[in-house]
Amino acid sequence: MMHLHILGICGTFMGGLAAIAKAAGHVVTGCDANVYPPMSTQLRALGIDLTEGWDAAQLDDVARDADVFVIGNVVSRGNPLMEAILDGGRRYISGPQWLFENVLADRWVLAVAGTHGKTTTTAMLAWILEHAGLSPGFLIGGAPVDFPVSARLTESAFFVIEADEYDTAFFDKRSKFVHYRPRTAVLNNLEYDHADIFPDLTAIETQFHHLLRMVPPHGRVIVNGGDAALARVLGRGVWSEIERFGLAEVAGTGPGWTVAMDGTILLGGAAQGQLAIAMPGRHNQQNALAALAAARHAGVPIAQGLAALARFRGVRRRMETRGSVRGITVYDDFAHHPTAIAVSIEAMRRVVGKARILAVLEPRSNTMKLGAVKEALPGSLRGADRVFCYAANLGWDVAGALAPLGTQARVYDELPSLVEAVAGEAQPGDHVLVMSNGGFGGIHEKLLARLA
Repeated sequence: MMHLHILGICGTFMGGLAAIAKAAGHVVTGCDANVYPPMSTQLRALGIDLTEGWDAAQLDDVARDADVFVIGNVVSRGNPLMEAILDGGRRYISGPQWLFENVLADRWVLAVAGTHGKTTTTAMLAWILEHAGLSPGFLIGGAPVDFPVSARLTESAFFVIEADEYDTAFFDKRSKFVHYRPRTAVLNNLEYDHADIFPDLTAIETQFHHLLRMVPPHGRVIVNGGDAALARVLGRGVWSEIERFGLAEVAGTGPGWTVAMDGTILLGGAAQGQLAIAMPGRHNQQNALAALAAARHAGVPIAQGLAALARFRGVRRRMETRGSVRGITVYDDFAHHPTAIAVSIEAMRRVVGKARILAVLEPRSNTMKLGAVKEALPGSLRGADRVFCYAANLGWDVAGALAPLGTQARVYDELPSLVEAVAGEAQPGDHVLVMSNGGFGGIHEKLLARLA
């Protein structure tokens, strides 16, 4: 047993790691710049002592007896606690490396990577294995509806993990996922993102190439067969089994997985059964396809996987209904990249038909803040009837970027004005799709209160 003091403990990954370390019998404490619910509540319920801020005095107090400091990628040089750890010669390690050495090294790791759909696919895969009686450990970068926690440790040989391509720590600039050494690797898709870390798409492709170098020869790479960037990654070398999946029949080595518009699952052209999931959209059908393929590699028959997915209730903040007032429904969605925005609007359109969709967007991710994909933004929003964008604290001209949408789009620098505008526009029968990878200032509750 050891005492871990975790820097950046309230992040999704580091909070999950803390819960897993606690379940493994370790003493866990931690700190973060802002200690706030829901992660702070979950961690304190586990008996984990949390400190707000980066004061070096922690070394003489809660972290005095720490055996190792686990460093999140939110921590950079100049952080006073980190500087004191370095000066004191204290032992430190990144979160992903600690997780591998202490949890993943002896397990069959199923890792889900890609720009979009990681959280949903990881949750689907964990649920399928759970339904099959395999009781997997898991670490999911979101809140699955079907599990009471986003991370857990079990005695199972299987561990399902959301494999993020973001960098590991200030002292390890490789992607987090290179530490996981999966036996089953799912590659959902690949686009340019994380503009604060990667200069271009080629740099991200190199990290995915490094991931594939670690999959064993009898491991399996389950890859989106229609993604050009992933094709380039595979072209740089694959030393493992390959299965491709997609929305149309794909060519290549090994059997191909496809899903028809009506949900029919085909493997190598042969029908395997009918997919029925509560989450709308072709992108979620594709996520399910990847999860079925990965579960099959772990020994779960397709029919059993389909039965599990029929009971899968989804992930919070993925087109989650937050409330309905006077016939106006407000949703919360995590979409924060033009591709994700477009598929979320398309999925909602399939559900609501000709009813009006009011898209409310906060460009909050680092990629969005830097304006790296602003040219794609207008096209991603065209499927909505009205667009409301929150442009506070952005260093680029949002109104100019959305000008191709004309009067369809409005831009606001103040949240109260945005709420008032949406409430003034909304009519009975409308669907308000709020998209952000953050809390968006509690806009969902504010909108519902104003509509009431």
